[in-house]
Amino acid sequence: MKKIVSVLVIGLGIYSAGALAADGTITINGKITANTCTITGTSGSNVTVTLPTVSTSALATAGQVAGVTPFALNLSNCNGTSAQTHFELGATVDQSTGNLFNSSGTGMATNVEVQLLNNTFQPINLATNANSQTVTLSGSSPNKTGTMNYYAQYIATGGASTAGTVNTSVQYSMIYN
Repeated sequence: MKKIVSVLVIGLGIYSAGALAADGTITINGKITANTCTITGTSGSNVTVTLPTVSTSALATAGQVAGVTPFALNLSNCNGTSAQTHFELGATVDQSTGNLFNSSGTGMATNVEVQLLNNTFQPINLATNANSQTVTLSGSSPNKTGTMNYYAQYIATGGASTAGTVNTSVQYSMIYN
């Protein structure tokens, strides 16, 4: 009797495997490249941007911006034809606005985020990378160069900003072509 049950269970297992037939295949292709440029910010490939001190009256209503401050990513020793910045989605990115959350805690300003702008002053949505920029590299390989100019600014969210410290960060990667 045990043999009949065992054979029946195995037979049903084989039969049911056919009932779970696949509907299609997803093929994923990619390419891994060596770091093709040397990135120079304010400290190696890292950048520290110090926004100016502004009054709460400059950020009195949602959407007001203040303290626009330039910064750059300088690329050198490049092999490719272009480079694009990809901002990494992380805990500091407000997915509803695409801006950077301010850190929370004692002494931190509220109702304020940090907005990044591209070289034409268009807001970059860090949640989707919309309006991120691509730079065409100049010179000859392997010594091509390029500069990516950006801006950071305060933006009031949810009403009048309160006085306090603003501190945030975002990670980025370069996409080379």
